Amino acid sequence: MNRRDFIMLVGGAAAWPLAARAQQPEQMRRVGVLMGWPESDARGRSYLAAFRSALAKLGWMEGNNIRIELRWSAADPNRMKMFAKELVDLRPDAIFSQTTPATSALARETRTIPIVFVLVSDPIGSGFTTSLARPSANITGFTGNDPAIGGKWMELLKEIAPRTTRVALVSNPATGPQLQFYMPSIKATASSIAVEVSVAPVHAKEEIEGVIAAQARAPGGGLIVMPDAFTNTNAEMIIALAVRYRVPTIFNDPIYAELGGLIAYGTDFPELFRQAAEYIDQVLKGAKPGQLPIQQPTKYELSINLKTAKALGLTIPPSLFARADEVIE
Repeated sequence: MNRRDFIMLVGGAAAWPLAARAQQPEQMRRVGVLMGWPESDARGRSYLAAFRSALAKLGWMEGNNIRIELRWSAADPNRMKMFAKELVDLRPDAIFSQTTPATSALARETRTIPIVFVLVSDPIGSGFTTSLARPSANITGFTGNDPAIGGKWMELLKEIAPRTTRVALVSNPATGPQLQFYMPSIKATASSIAVEVSVAPVHAKEEIEGVIAAQARAPGGGLIVMPDAFTNTNAEMIIALAVRYRVPTIFNDPIYAELGGLIAYGTDFPELFRQAAEYIDQVLKGAKPGQLPIQQPTKYELSINLKTAKALGLTIPPSLFARADEVIE
């Protein structure tokens, strides 16, 4: 063998490992997902689809370079605890969580796996961090609402139903521990417009009708359906009962006006899920939660259901019509 042939042979052999490495498939990353709502919830499935679509646009293709481990807790605290442990035991590269109780369940199981959340009202009050700008643990994400929105719910309910003098706040203490986060703004606004506020805790769906019926027993009753996994899961039932008992009710997600709720004011939720996918992307590329500030919503939407308003005998003020992002007829 001459010198030239020898060099070509050695050079070719050296190139083989490089070629082999180039042909190896991309590393499969694993992301856990803990949803706070039931799998049957069309809204939850839609929002999750927005999350998955955003991941795909960022180059993360399921079955190719990413595997999603999905669990639906159905607003059940015990299922949340079970699934949180199950997901952490899989040692994923990151976990995406939805709602405060789901995030709390995960936080109890791991202090090392990065967690990106959505729909957590009060990350500091919930103990997830000491700072929004610089998350202090392994958790970051996107809050569901600003605390001042509580006063806005009260204001809008009084505006659409001027005879309202009593408002009950519907919430499940087990899945909505953040109620106190909204109370200062709710009470301040209620005081300024002469509305009496009470808390109406519900622990099971069988208790919902009693709360709504109690508000209907005398004129001036109204409801604010507080954001939590339980009320979201049972929103359609609440909508139907509020219409049957003719109790003006406001919700925190614009989609509920589409389902028959009188009025809704809240965040652009699909956008939060898309933004969360961007944070997951950054984590998978090496970013630490502490480098990703917890962000608050900047866009809110107001939706009114005209058919429901007519069924309740309400006339929508022109000023409210003008401010609505969507009026369902």
